[in-house]
Amino acid sequence: MSVIGKRLKEARLRAGLSQEKLGLDAGLEAESASTRMNRYETGARAPSLELMERVGAVLGVPASYFYEADDTTAEFLLVFHKLTKAMKAKTLDAVRKLA
Repeated sequence: MSVIGKRLKEARLRAGLSQEKLGLDAGLEAESASTRMNRYETGARAPSLELMERVGAVLGVPASYFYEADDTTAEFLLVFHKLTKAMKAKTLDAVRKLA
């Protein structure tokens, strides 16, 4: 399974959505929504960045999450995405100091 497929399936299951529902909510046609999402999850096809941005919006996660191979960084992206703009600035400052 590809990184995109793994992250996509994890996020979809966390959201409690079927492949078909996610595909429909992301703007795919009803006739192919389930099949296309299944192919993306299994790695049989690679989705476009534009589609992953729409999927991310549906699932409430940043598109970058789907492409991150490292699990810790992927989790950081999920948490960071949920912060307010002010909290993101503070977090970024703190991380810069650690680096």
